[in-house]
Amino acid sequence: MSTTHVPPKVTHWSWRSKAFRGLVYQALAIGAIISLIWLLASNTMTNMAARGMQSGFDFLTQAAGFEIGETAIPYDSGQDYWWAFVVGLSNTLRVAIIGIVLTTVLGTALGIGRFSRNALVRGFCTAYVEVFRNIPVLLQLYMWYLFLTQTLPDSWEPWQVGNFFLSKGGINFPAPLWEFGHLLGLFGLLLAGVGIFVYRRWATRRFEATGQPVSSFWVPVCMLLAGAVVGWFIGGAPSEFDTPVKGDFAIEFGAAVTPEFLTVLFGLTFYTAAFVAEVVRAGIQSVSAGQSEAAAALGLPKRLTMKLVMLPQALRVIIPPLTNQYLNLTKNSSLAVAVGYPDIVSVTNTALNQTGRAVECIAIVMLIYLMTSLLTSLLMNWYNKRSAIKER
Repeated sequence: MSTTHVPPKVTHWSWRSKAFRGLVYQALAIGAIISLIWLLASNTMTNMAARGMQSGFDFLTQAAGFEIGETAIPYDSGQDYWWAFVVGLSNTLRVAIIGIVLTTVLGTALGIGRFSRNALVRGFCTAYVEVFRNIPVLLQLYMWYLFLTQTLPDSWEPWQVGNFFLSKGGINFPAPLWEFGHLLGLFGLLLAGVGIFVYRRWATRRFEATGQPVSSFWVPVCMLLAGAVVGWFIGGAPSEFDTPVKGDFAIEFGAAVTPEFLTVLFGLTFYTAAFVAEVVRAGIQSVSAGQSEAAAALGLPKRLTMKLVMLPQALRVIIPPLTNQYLNLTKNSSLAVAVGYPDIVSVTNTALNQTGRAVECIAIVMLIYLMTSLLTSLLMNWYNKRSAIKER
């Protein structure tokens, strides 16, 4: 007569439970980290007090007292330090967001170009990648800065095309005078964005049901333009512009993009695009060659094969390393201080020198970069899950 061995029952809160031991180890690890942070902070505050150094974040509500050369939002020296940090952050985000968009477009084009049947296009894309990714980004920033400040004409003798001026002072161009109609135009853009989301979902379902592709570019573009124009018309169609005028020593009025901003934008875009191109190339190569052969057998042209067959399958390989490149671009924007662009690091350095609150200022800028990186990762992880190939 055989007997069945019954393993002893392990309760959830028993030390013999693997899950319970894991919770205990995690709690001990978190406690050790918190204790270490508290010890470092306590020693730092004690040493600063012994040396008569002030501490705390109360300086954030004091008047900054310094100018910021280029701002995306209104600012004057009489405003508080916390607003100066916000202005510096807006300058950093302006470079990062525009740079990410341009890097994605340029890097994707270069990565696809590596598979071109044209030897000249293929060779150019390969040469671009090898040159730009093997030169340190700081040297590239210096190169762009020298180009923009040494080869362009002086501000009193700019190159002019219509109402656009190009000189060592940057690019000057007409800017609309803000009125209520422009606000309604932006609201129309938002509504058009919602419409595009609904349209693309419908287009995807239609393509899956019938196999007939519909426009995924021109229709959304027309929807955006229509939304903006309709909102603009409803708001009274304001059409007044602040037009730049050539002065005796500089370009006056209008809007301007400084050489420092262009230096950082061009340097980070061209540098990071080389890495994005390799990410795209590797992602496309990860797709089985049988997929492109099957598409060719069905009569799909090479352009549609890349768009509808290769790239959608390559996304699951492309997105994770692409996220790293977006993070690198955002963090590399801290090098803007080398060419005088007033990003968050530059504003922090000025605030640190004026207040002497080194620990607090460094903590603020570290927290800002941490939050921007975590937000970028969160958005890309969401997009990665949305783009993942789902098993039927």
